Amino acid sequence: MEKFGGSIYRYRKWVLALWILIIGISGVFALKLPSVLSGNGFEYKGEYNETRKLLEKDFGQAKSSIILVFQRESSVSDDHWNQFIQATFEDLKEFDGAKSITTPFDRNGMIKEEYAYGLLSFDKSAEDLNDEIHQLNKILKNKKGLKVTMTGEPVIVQDLNIASQEDLAKAEMIGLPIALIVLVLAFGGLIAASIPIVIGVVSILTTMGAVFFFSYGTDLTIFILNIVPMIGLALSIDFALLLINRYKEELHTKSIEEAIKISVATAGRSIIFSGLCVFIGLSALWFIQIDIFQNVALGGMAVVFISAFCALTFLPALLAVIGVNVNKFSVLRVTDNKTSIWYKFAKFVMKRPVVMAAAALAILLAGLIPVAQMTMSIPGTESLPAKYPSRVAFEAFEENFIPKDKRSEKKVSIVLETNGNVLETSNLEKVSSFLEQLSKDKLVDFVDSPFSATGIQDEEMLSQLLRFGQKEQTAPILDYFVRDNKMLLDVYLNTNEHSAEAREWIRDWSSRDLGLSAHFGGAIKFEQEIFDEIFKKAPYGLLLIVVSTFFILMAAFRSILIPLKAILMNILSLSCTFGIVVWIFQQGHLGVEPADIALILPVFVFTLVFGLSMDYEVFLISRIQEFYLKTGDNTEATISGLTYTSKIITSAAAIMIVVTGAFAFTGVMPIKQLGVGIAIAIFIDATIVRMVLVPALMKLFGDWNWWFFGFKNKGLTKPKKKPA
Repeated sequence: MEKFGGSIYRYRKWVLALWILIIGISGVFALKLPSVLSGNGFEYKGEYNETRKLLEKDFGQAKSSIILVFQRESSVSDDHWNQFIQATFEDLKEFDGAKSITTPFDRNGMIKEEYAYGLLSFDKSAEDLNDEIHQLNKILKNKKGLKVTMTGEPVIVQDLNIASQEDLAKAEMIGLPIALIVLVLAFGGLIAASIPIVIGVVSILTTMGAVFFFSYGTDLTIFILNIVPMIGLALSIDFALLLINRYKEELHTKSIEEAIKISVATAGRSIIFSGLCVFIGLSALWFIQIDIFQNVALGGMAVVFISAFCALTFLPALLAVIGVNVNKFSVLRVTDNKTSIWYKFAKFVMKRPVVMAAAALAILLAGLIPVAQMTMSIPGTESLPAKYPSRVAFEAFEENFIPKDKRSEKKVSIVLETNGNVLETSNLEKVSSFLEQLSKDKLVDFVDSPFSATGIQDEEMLSQLLRFGQKEQTAPILDYFVRDNKMLLDVYLNTNEHSAEAREWIRDWSSRDLGLSAHFGGAIKFEQEIFDEIFKKAPYGLLLIVVSTFFILMAAFRSILIPLKAILMNILSLSCTFGIVVWIFQQGHLGVEPADIALILPVFVFTLVFGLSMDYEVFLISRIQEFYLKTGDNTEATISGLTYTSKIITSAAAIMIVVTGAFAFTGVMPIKQLGVGIAIAIFIDATIVRMVLVPALMKLFGDWNWWFFGFKNKGLTKPKKKPA
């Protein structure tokens, strides 16, 4: 690493020139990234997906639909109301992108006193309708007292994209200025404080340019726009803080070249190990075969690699060119380490290790209490800010036109497949037997089928009617429920929204031998498959993180106890974080509207923060190890390590809390929860764990901290005792 640092110094101008070229090229493609993002990322190749394709192919159901919700004020007359609706659909004659258009006058129940709705069906998926939505925005016009609003999955997906971009801009406007203030407090000067911001922006820009090319091989979700900057800015500023701090420290007694070499050899080594921990933590998401997890793994791993590479190449080259000018434009006086508050705090903790460790553990365990009450759900329409027109329109549509017992979250679509025509008496008897089983289930509210639609329960009579009856009477039933050897049943459950009970119901029925082929679909099946995939695969990712982190830290510190403590403390602090998130968001404290916890939150926060918090572990223990190798005194090494790194760890944590916590002021609920969750986890880790629990346990375990199968830490030479 020292030789590498020397090479960076010698070729500093070439390194900077190469990075300027990389930044220029990346910037071009980073600007194009939003145009290739789509969807909320919850795509999974399971039975739900197969049933949906079957319904589209055999039953002619549209791939996606846009709902036009009409609203009038009470002062508008019926004539003006009807004319407005008719005029809107007249204007839509110039729009040829829809497979079919249904007006409120085509079916009963589509017009009420103040609301009406129409449907536009498409052969394209929701993510591919951006151009069509843009065209419709130009065609649809409001009038005084009369309004028409687009909603439905395609519009909500696009609005989530827009809201995510707006949230990113808002978070940056909040986070970056405060981060700069924290950096000025850490370094005392404007030059040194501005460099980490530059490194952060360069890392994010380069990553987003690189991620653009991944769109050619995989579908990228809109949350990439939030995840990459959230991780990249926080992590790259962390890395820059560590290296700049060491460079400024060495510059007091060394030349610029020597300071660069030592900084890369010491801080650079820590950056590699901590970056590796974060990288592996995010790679654990690859186990979960759902688009959003694959996307976050892809974007996250890319930004970690580029942030570390930037900190090890671009940053030292930049410092080599700036030289001693890094200390210019000082606005604050930096105190000496031995007289700082951190030195006094370290001494205080080390004198009372049992009390401090017990207090820290008590706080962490208290935070665990609400975790048992956590209710998770897949983000939907409620993810959008409450005032977004598409969300308001969708809620009005559901409230006015969809009975509560027939809403999508209660509906299971089942396609039965038989040998021969499904309307043959023998096949209808099998269907009837299946319906009888369903009717006995306590969770089933009612079932829509040809039997319920006609009111005929006798299989032979129903067969005769549907096969040979008058077309005017049978056509609507056949068109909706029957295709050759297939029959569609709509089962409605009497459960709450996003209930575990409903998921267990469909899991049970999907696994039964029903005597005929059955394909299950609908929102409940979708949720069940997503939940099962996460709960089945997440433990493998957890195992990878824990095992790999243990061996990385063991190799870094030549210790068995330090990695074990780090892993256990991380798990404890993250569990405490989840408890606090449940208390805030689910239980509705601190002025927050109560909402379920987004399903992505526990997995993302664990994989992100487990690695990110290892930054602080590596930063702190690396410095303690340095002093221990020189003195052989565990207590003094811990005090010195805590003194020299506390300000940097606190500053890094403060910046990460600001950068991620800024998303608390955004509108997309899953991103809000994720930002707050990460901010809380980092705060707990950098204060209670890193500043109190770690040094207290280091004191209590003494030299056992450095036990490594009987081998001494390399370079350790304990000072000889003076003769009496």
